[in-house]
Amino acid sequence: MSRRPWFAHGRRTAGVVGALVVALCAPAALSSAAAAPLARTPSHQVVTWGASADRMGTAVADHSYRLVVRTSVGGGSPRIRLSNAFGDHPVTFDSVYAGQQKDGAQLLPGSNRRITFGGGQSVTVPPGATVYSDPLSGSLAAQSDLVVSLHVVAAEGPATGHGMAMQTSYAAGGDHAGEEGAGSWNERIGSWFYLDAVSVETGADTGAVVTLGDSITDGWQSSTDTNRRWPDYLSRRLQGATGIGIKGVASEGISGNKVLADGAGQSALNRLQRDVLSQPGIRTVFLFEGINDIKAHSGVTVDDMIAGYRQIIDRAHAAGVCVVGGTVLPFKGWSEFDPASEAVRQGVNSFIRNGGALDAVTDFDKLLRSPYDQERLLPVFDGGDHLHPNDKGMQAMADSVDLTSLRCTR
Repeated sequence: MSRRPWFAHGRRTAGVVGALVVALCAPAALSSAAAAPLARTPSHQVVTWGASADRMGTAVADHSYRLVVRTSVGGGSPRIRLSNAFGDHPVTFDSVYAGQQKDGAQLLPGSNRRITFGGGQSVTVPPGATVYSDPLSGSLAAQSDLVVSLHVVAAEGPATGHGMAMQTSYAAGGDHAGEEGAGSWNERIGSWFYLDAVSVETGADTGAVVTLGDSITDGWQSSTDTNRRWPDYLSRRLQGATGIGIKGVASEGISGNKVLADGAGQSALNRLQRDVLSQPGIRTVFLFEGINDIKAHSGVTVDDMIAGYRQIIDRAHAAGVCVVGGTVLPFKGWSEFDPASEAVRQGVNSFIRNGGALDAVTDFDKLLRSPYDQERLLPVFDGGDHLHPNDKGMQAMADSVDLTSLRCTR
């Protein structure tokens, strides 16, 4: 049976090349009851969007969220994942919908469709848990804007979400998830609440890469609402590439995150299973993290960092997942820079380049550093704080990734 597109209307977003194809409609039926069954191509679920879960302050009951996200790989039977990873009480959703953004909080008429969980309209997520929705009929296009609206009917204690979305979403008191109009959505927010992944069904030969990182991967200093984080640029390259089985991209960066210590989110070591290895269809993790450990002046040594990297690599390999590493960027000019931290960065990068533990390496440091002072970002790529790349730097990073390096045999 062929699938009709769930999304079929185009909307151009500033700074994004090409039309974005999206629309909601019912699944196609067989042309007649007597039609011969069609051979089914082997398929599986692959993550098409993800954002790391974190603690988000106090949960609010009887509150709605309208969350705008960008897909990577396209496919059928879309499912969403809701997270209460940081809650200490159950959270109940009684109204969850998915549709297409027309403008702001306004949805394309006729596009908003109810999402169910185990056949029911309501779902309660226990503390520390995640839950997947039932699959929606139809298909979801690659590189499309998906809007998930949800109503939290009962919640208390800490909320779960992703703080720095670099994307405008919306909130409102009461239950407005099923509405397509913008009138009730009077609060603009820069975070995602409770939604932490979206997956689609696609061919068994198609997989995903999950980028594990900090604020650079999270997109700080890239332009808001334009999907110019470096994983976004990488996703667009992958959709246009041939002979590369990696099409899904989940960006699991948290601003301020560290490899070794909790703080701004759980450490990379502590969140690896939930944010990375649990994602459906994952083939590769792109490990690009360490600057926050290095510049914190907490006494972290090169050996400490190497031990942390090796744990991530070993756990990924044990799960049958490849690991590509990115070298740590220069940060001279940032307030925490000093020769001691620079020496650790150089030692860490030597391990990443030459240690032999990774399946492949992308040398972001060599790409973005100034040829006149290799401890600094090249000004054309500097977002202004001497630590985070701008849009040009983000694109250069994605363009430098050898796409074939995202595949390996494990």
